[in-house]
Amino acid sequence: MKNSKFNSCLRLSSKGLRRFSCWKPLCLAAWLALAGCTAAPPHEAPLVAVGQDWLGVAPEGWVGTEHYRAWQEGRWWELFGDEGLDALMPRVEIGNQNLAAAVARVAQAQALLRQAQAQLAPTLGVQLGAQRSGEPARGSATLGLNASWAPDLWGRLQAGVAQQGANVQASQANLAAARLSAQASLAQAWFALREAEAEGALLEDIIDGYRRALAITQNNYDAGMVARTDVLQAQSTLESALSTRAGLQRSRDTYEHAIALLVGEVPSSFALHTARWVRTAPEVPPALPSELLLRRPDVVAAERAVAAANAAIGAVQAAWFPALSLSAGAGGAASSLAQLVSAPTLAWSLGATLAQALFDGGARSAATGQALAAQQVAAATYRQSVLQAISQVEDQLTALLALDEQIGHAALAAEAAAGAEERTLNSYRAGISAYTAVVTAQTAALNARRSLMQLQLQRQQAVIALIQALGGGWVAPWVEGGAATSTGARR
Repeated sequence: MKNSKFNSCLRLSSKGLRRFSCWKPLCLAAWLALAGCTAAPPHEAPLVAVGQDWLGVAPEGWVGTEHYRAWQEGRWWELFGDEGLDALMPRVEIGNQNLAAAVARVAQAQALLRQAQAQLAPTLGVQLGAQRSGEPARGSATLGLNASWAPDLWGRLQAGVAQQGANVQASQANLAAARLSAQASLAQAWFALREAEAEGALLEDIIDGYRRALAITQNNYDAGMVARTDVLQAQSTLESALSTRAGLQRSRDTYEHAIALLVGEVPSSFALHTARWVRTAPEVPPALPSELLLRRPDVVAAERAVAAANAAIGAVQAAWFPALSLSAGAGGAASSLAQLVSAPTLAWSLGATLAQALFDGGARSAATGQALAAQQVAAATYRQSVLQAISQVEDQLTALLALDEQIGHAALAAEAAAGAEERTLNSYRAGISAYTAVVTAQTAALNARRSLMQLQLQRQQAVIALIQALGGGWVAPWVEGGAATSTGARR
């Protein structure tokens, strides 16, 4: 054993075993002093090499998240400035069943922690009995008190408490992760729904124009001014737009159903009225990579799983050493309850038991090996979660940089396509251009405007994904000062 405290416990225990047969009070006191020894190795979070900055650079003009009070208080969705989303988001906390299950798992872990802590305390019991028998009838009463305590000589029980305490913290981090996931999913569905409505409104205006164009073309055809082909092309353009509108309505309804599920409602009883789409996205630059280790709930949960696995090693290693149990009892019997409490009828006893397994067929060795392997699994899982968290932030930063550039070009393309559509339509009305040119220009203008809206939605969703990748402003509440150094980060 490398643990110096653990080695000292071993030396003290070996002496105790040789002398315990004397049953002297001094020997017993020495054994009780071993209750503070522990077989658990000291816990250190696995080291993970993280960089000092991100590859993706935040757009110029972004400010730190510490300036946003809403971010600090975990209300990150308020950064979007959408009142409808602000009003809907608290319903996730009330109705989301995945979140309710996570809350119950926290309560379950806390109850198990109390059970583990209770094993450190002595147990006390009482028995009271009465019996009547014989002819003539005679009665008797019995009373018994008993107490027992198993000193935690090698820290097995303390290791169990430490393990369950880490499990409680992991469950709390998992609860935060479930909450953040539900909130992010709601925001994603909300903006997708509003974008679908905005696209639908755009199509309504365009469809009105297509209907007017079809009527004009039909009149021109009736007057012998254009060919039948122009009427068919105008009709095809209109029907294609109507089909696209129906698809958008279906998408909008699907997003509404997803929102109903997230807030714990039945889709048939849940409805959202059409509202304006807030297209802006907040400025959310990331903190240092090492800070993710305390701000990502899933990463924190993985680190707590390592701590729990480390404590489990101490629990199984303690099985190699003797177990001491102390007991005491008092009781008596009498012909009546009045006589039962008198001193002459009472008897008492004290006892101590020392048990040590000599041969178990390798069961303890196997249990130790399993605990060590479980700790290695947890450590590898933690490292992977850190790398995944950093990668997700990098992905969203890269996406935002590309989307900013795409939106700039798409806005110019939409403006140019609208101008080309207007000029082509005027040229057709003047009899200069064929109607095929009008159809081509209208299709290009519609696609350009829809592409711009879809890119704006993608930017909002990328910001939401970045917020989720950063932890949504959450920080492990049990870490004093929020310092990342205690998590095993290595820059």
